[in-house]
Amino acid sequence: MFTDRVVLKLYAGKGGNGIVAWRREKYVPKGGPAGGNGGKGADIIFKANPQLLSLEDYRSKRIIKAENGKAGGPNNQQGKRGKDLILSVPVGTLIKDAKTGEIIHDLTQEDETYTLCKGGKGGLGNTFFKTSRQRAPNKCTEGKFGEEIEVELELKLIADIGLVGFPNAGKSTLISALTLVKVKIAPYPFTTLYPNLGLLEFEDFSRVLIADIPGIIQDAHKDKGLGISFLKHIERTSVLVFVIDIAAIDGRDPYKDFITLRKEITSYSKEMADKPFIVVLNKIDVENADEIAKKFQKKYSSTAPLFVISAQEEKGLEKLKQEMKKTVPVNFNL
Repeated sequence: MFTDRVVLKLYAGKGGNGIVAWRREKYVPKGGPAGGNGGKGADIIFKANPQLLSLEDYRSKRIIKAENGKAGGPNNQQGKRGKDLILSVPVGTLIKDAKTGEIIHDLTQEDETYTLCKGGKGGLGNTFFKTSRQRAPNKCTEGKFGEEIEVELELKLIADIGLVGFPNAGKSTLISALTLVKVKIAPYPFTTLYPNLGLLEFEDFSRVLIADIPGIIQDAHKDKGLGISFLKHIERTSVLVFVIDIAAIDGRDPYKDFITLRKEITSYSKEMADKPFIVVLNKIDVENADEIAKKFQKKYSSTAPLFVISAQEEKGLEKLKQEMKKTVPVNFNL
């Protein structure tokens, strides 16, 4: 299951306690203090892992505790510190304070790390309290508790290209045709209930990452339908590709669909509306689609590239691929 939001209660490790101990050596009548300090508690560290695409690993977790430090030992032995707990999350994960909603950190780079909760300091053994006046201190201190916080993790996918369109426009078929990813496809709305990611590789081995965003409907910016849950995944794409169904089997007007999609994007975020975009008229293989496509092209006044394709029969995809390569800064390291 695709999970893009979880709430976690995090506890860093408690420091180990210091101890009271005495040096016991043969022929040494006054051995003196020898109690070691406790070890530091473990930190909780988040790390962005490019291999992860969802927060699924944390869906059934609510409380996460890091390892405590060990108590000090005799002979001034330092207690073992707790092993830091590294939580791997997808690139694009926002760490937010669950109570205030304030963004604490945004993990946008591959292998980026962020220490969120620091472990508590270890307690002091009685050796620490030895002075010229107090040669046999009989006191120690407990370790400090580690930091704790309740956080909300929110995933916003980072992709080069985001496929946007109404349900059943053919986005899943298109991403399957462009990339090697295999997704669920069926002739009814809302087949895609979560974003799919796929890599489009070119002949020079450069690549772009494509995200198939679940179908948007009118008033999605008001959180109608799947709404904001998936509009947010378009925010970090470099280029938008509007996939328009020109089959018009259910009597829909493809051009009105395009205008509605543009309005939804603009209503949600003006910055998103200003992103470069490509328009794709899909399902040219359907009867009367040619005539509908011509009507659309007459009304279309934008300077953004327009392509007529059939994702099902893989017609017109080569020119679309080249336009994607030209529009998006391609990456050789994905």
